[in-house]
Amino acid sequence: MPFDGLRVVSFESRRATEMGELIRRQGGDPFVAPSMREAPIENNPEAFEFAERLFAGEFDLMIFLTGVGTRALDKVLASRYPAGKFAEALRKITVAARGPKPLAALREMQVPVTVTAPEPNTWRELLTALEGRTERKIAVQEYGKSNAELLDGLRSRGADVTPVRVYQWDLPEDVAPLREAVHRIAEGRADIAMFTTSIQIPHLFQTATAERLTEHMQHALRRMVIASIGPTTTETLEEFGLAADITPSHPKMGFLVKETAEQAGAILERKRGTHA
Repeated sequence: MPFDGLRVVSFESRRATEMGELIRRQGGDPFVAPSMREAPIENNPEAFEFAERLFAGEFDLMIFLTGVGTRALDKVLASRYPAGKFAEALRKITVAARGPKPLAALREMQVPVTVTAPEPNTWRELLTALEGRTERKIAVQEYGKSNAELLDGLRSRGADVTPVRVYQWDLPEDVAPLREAVHRIAEGRADIAMFTTSIQIPHLFQTATAERLTEHMQHALRRMVIASIGPTTTETLEEFGLAADITPSHPKMGFLVKETAEQAGAILERKRGTHA
């Protein structure tokens, strides 16, 4: 069988049982740790507080770091304010985008972008692109992990910086399986990590932080095979210092499991030889 008994950790929530069965059918040893549940809109107090300040003219620059976070913030604010009010307010200030994903999302909203970071689109390129700007009241859209280096870099230039964290998802009510997944990975008791949506990644790291195992887990993940369902999830992995080894030919769970099963053995052998 393709997986040949390899230990596969998945973070699928809604279709957790199906995911475990798909892995077993390919000869894998699954551990499925549901990682998320939908959060009520009212769990976004920071987003609404930011919106009131934006509409009152308190910001002169807003930075968007992720496409998924840009869309999530727009969706959250549309639940309380008139459609288009957020985009209208953004058109009155300077807008910066870290990379192509937030740039595309802002174009969908018909918001002009003044500053874009060149490749490889990290916080370093973004800070360089913003050098010389006179705006000092800055909002920074965040989704998942906060970027302390970027915030500190802006503040060192005299800026008043407000992070705007967006939440569409909460941790599951029962986090025991997710904690167990963190320990399995950190202790080297897993071979493959499979991600089917981007929010699984910050939730995994949030749990690892609570368990004081972030560095151990991140190091162990680099020696494992990391499978990503598609580009948005891959982008989030990169934000957490990880690279996807496998992205399926179609962004569907069945293709992800099958193609990971076919490729994982060779990749694992190569990575563990490199990171021995």
